[in-house]
Amino acid sequence: MVRVMASGVFDLLHPGHLYFLTQSRKLGDELVVVVARDRTASRLKREPILPEEMRREMVEALKPVDRAVLGSLTDIYHTVEELRPDIIALGYDQHFDEAEVERECSRRGLKIRVVRLGELPNDLLATRQILERVLSRYARARRELEEEDEPRARPRRDPGA
Repeated sequence: MVRVMASGVFDLLHPGHLYFLTQSRKLGDELVVVVARDRTASRLKREPILPEEMRREMVEALKPVDRAVLGSLTDIYHTVEELRPDIIALGYDQHFDEAEVERECSRRGLKIRVVRLGELPNDLLATRQILERVLSRYARARRELEEEDEPRARPRRDPGA
């Protein structure tokens, strides 16, 4: 049985996440997903909107995923050592060097192949873009509401008439 490991923050799930996990699952018989801890995500990317356990539960509920676990708070390779995958799947935008990951795994006595996956064609909905769209729409809706609340200009009567 070939175990594949994928990892990420998975905040605000979107089609790119599902594509990544579906492609990862095709590499083997079992897909275990490591969901980044809140502290790790805050340090490396940004503070997640959803808490780590909620993100883990949502990822685990996805069809391609066999199991989802929270990552280590200290050393990302501790989770790799615990799970002992045959393959580590990396997303197109994850900032890991495949050769370096393979070297570090080998140094720890793990023979693991690292595969870099491509991005979803025409993916315009990464988490950052979703947040930008929500904020833009919120700002526009707020402006519209403020404009509706402004008292309408009333014609002034000429006091001399």
